This record gives sequence, C-alpha cells and structure tokens, in this order.
Amino acid sequence: MGAGDPDDRSQRDVKAIGLLRYGGPEVLRVVELPTPHAGPGEVRIRVRAAAINPADTLIRTGVSAVRNRGREPVIPGLDIAGTIDEVGPGTETELAVGVDVMAMADPIRPAGGGYAEWVVLPESWVAQIPAGVSHAEAATLPMNGLTALQALDRLNLRPGSTVAVTGAAGAVGGYAVQLAKAAGHRVLADAAPRDADLVADLGVDATVARGPGVADRLRALTEEGVDAIVDAAVIGSPLLPAIRRGGALAYVRGLPDQAAFERAATERGIRLVMTFVPAYGGRRDKLALLRQLAGEGRLALRVADTIRPEQAAHAHRRLEAGGVRGRLVIAF
Repeated sequence: MGAGDPDDRSQRDVKAIGLLRYGGPEVLRVVELPTPHAGPGEVRIRVRAAAINPADTLIRTGVSAVRNRGREPVIPGLDIAGTIDEVGPGTETELAVGVDVMAMADPIRPAGGGYAEWVVLPESWVAQIPAGVSHAEAATLPMNGLTALQALDRLNLRPGSTVAVTGAAGAVGGYAVQLAKAAGHRVLADAAPRDADLVADLGVDATVARGPGVADRLRALTEEGVDAIVDAAVIGSPLLPAIRRGGALAYVRGLPDQAAFERAATERGIRLVMTFVPAYGGRRDKLALLRQLAGEGRLALRVADTIRPEQAAHAHRRLEAGGVRGRLVIAF
C-alpha cells in the first residue's frame, strides 16, 4: 500500500452505484467493488461527493462508448470531490494525503467512473478544490467547467468579442457565461422567464427569451451578428442566422442532423467547433484556472440537492424530467 492511513473501511469491498444492464433509472443499484489502490503515478480519493450529469444518463442507457467495454457492473460518474487518502509508490506530485481535491473521472476506463466511495486516478487529473467551498460544490465544477472552458479555448476569440450562450441556466451554460465574462467578452444569453433572474446574476450583458426565434432575437442585439455561440442547449442549425459570416459555433455533443448542420454552417461561412472534454483529462493547468476563478467567486458552484447513494435512480429521474437548476450530487 502507498502512503496514507486510509479509512478503516477501505480494507473491504467498497460501495458504488452501478448497473448490470442498460435501461431506465431503475437499473441503477448500490454494488460492491474490490478495494482500489493507487499505483505509480496515481492517487486514491476517498470520494465525498459525485455530481450527476446528463452524460451519466447516456452511460446508463448504453448510448455512450462505455457500452462496448464488456464490463459489469458499469459505474457512471464524471465529477468527484473528496480527500486524498493514498499516494501510489514513486508518485511525484504536489498533492498529499489529507488534501481535499476534485477531479474529472473517465467512466470508459477499466476502473469505471466516479459513483464510488474510492476512486483511483492519475495524479495529473486531480486538483485541490477551490478555497472556501464544500465537497458537494466542488463536485459540480470539473467536467462541466472544463467543457465550457474547452469550448471557449477552441473558439479562440479576441477579448471584447460578442459571445452568445444557449442553455445559460444550466451547468455548462452557466460556466460558459462566467468564463466568457472573465475573458473580457460581451455575453448574450437565452433564458426562460423563470430563469431570467438566475441568468442575469451570472453577469450577462443582455438576455433574450429562449425558444423558437432565438437566433433572430440574438441578432437584433448586434449589427452583423454575434462573433460566436456556445451552444450548451444543443440547438444546432437554428442558431446559425445569429452568427456573423466568419463567426463560429461551439457545440457540446453531436446532433441527429449533424451532416445537414455542417453543410448549413459551411454555406454561411461559419466555423463549427465540437468539444471533447476527455481531451482535457490530465490538464491540471485548466483545472487550476477553474479553481482560481471559483475561489475568487467568479464562477458560481450550484448544488440543486444532495442525495444518498440509494437515491440515485430517483435523482436520474429528476434530472431527466428537466427543470433542475444546479447539479444533483451524491454524498458518500
């Protein structure tokens, strides 16, 4: 065993939330996993909080690449926060046993995702949590924050550009708004009436009503169209008229009409950028930037509710029903 004095429960099998078959929320159950230990270059995290994300529902239903790995049980979960309790032999790291940390887990790896009491990760995937925040709050930041940050990085805009964000009331959209403001951009966003105050509090320069015609409403706030859109709501082609020729659109996952979307963008001279957040795995510099901004209060960490592991199926139902603002977080 590596350095540290782990929780005395770590010598038995550990609790996780997994599935033995793909399907609806009812397939989620509490399972037992063998105790993991950190190897060279790795740290073990005693997980205290794991955020529930829309991507987890894709893993649960078998839509994602996890389906092809042939493992049982499948363990979802991309966002965790907790405390390091073991450092692998020979691991050189600034992190140490007892440090509170956050990380993005990768459910496609053999060990599975973050819905577990203990998770082992490469040390470069792990960063200290922001100053003054709880484990539950910190667990909402890594994957969602890295997705928003990667979208803006790949758009590569000049400071002072006009950026529109769809789905600004959600986790990725909310972080995109605040990261764009931190980068010096003018930010427009869409919002339903009940979310207008929430989105305004994120610091947008102007808000338009969401729904059909949103592109026209965004374009009306500019002379030639916005410079770029971060499409966290996955609207796709209907947004293109809001963007000036030579502008860009970043989207967070593929669309059913992907080929038509790409053709329409090309015809309008608009560059498309797709985010692939696993590419930021191991980018502690990116996690460190998120940590800094959150610690300064420039990123709002929103927890909708904390739940017990036994309530995971109910939490997935809540998420899929829509209307959840902030993240549901499993407390271990």
